[in-house]
Amino acid sequence: MFWNFVATVFCGLGAAGIAFGIRAITRKKAPKWIIPVFAGLGMMGFLVQGEYTWFDLKQSQLPEGSVVVSKEESRIIWRPWSLFVPQVTSFTVLDTDNISQEPGDGHVVSFYLYRFEKSYVDSVSDKVYLLNCDNLQLVPLDENRKASMKQLRQLSKDDPLLKAACG
Repeated sequence: MFWNFVATVFCGLGAAGIAFGIRAITRKKAPKWIIPVFAGLGMMGFLVQGEYTWFDLKQSQLPEGSVVVSKEESRIIWRPWSLFVPQVTSFTVLDTDNISQEPGDGHVVSFYLYRFEKSYVDSVSDKVYLLNCDNLQLVPLDENRKASMKQLRQLSKDDPLLKAACG
């Protein structure tokens, strides 16, 4: 967060420097107000660019065997640019390297799902799930590895999670 602040300030200073250059080239005929306007636009541009490249950056940092199975795009009123082009604010990743077949009847697998959320400080949460590949039911496990049947979900046949976990 600190380095984001520093980078934002330097983008503002750089853009203000461009405005100073414009005033120098025009022999101070350009209005003085372009300096703070350029500074503000530079800082705003850096922050908007960071919001729209966050998902790609995080996705590039994932280890081999990680598959993005869902992403959520948001339109946020206090970020008016997102009303035109929604931005990814969270996504869920399946760790395919640690999928394990559960003993018993049927094709049941367990795996970790990681949820990444963009906020002032990015957060990551993980949870173990069981997926019955035959009847398409997904259920989270609690800390004691017991199924929480209240949160049982039925997946569709074209769900990316089903395809990635069950093959």
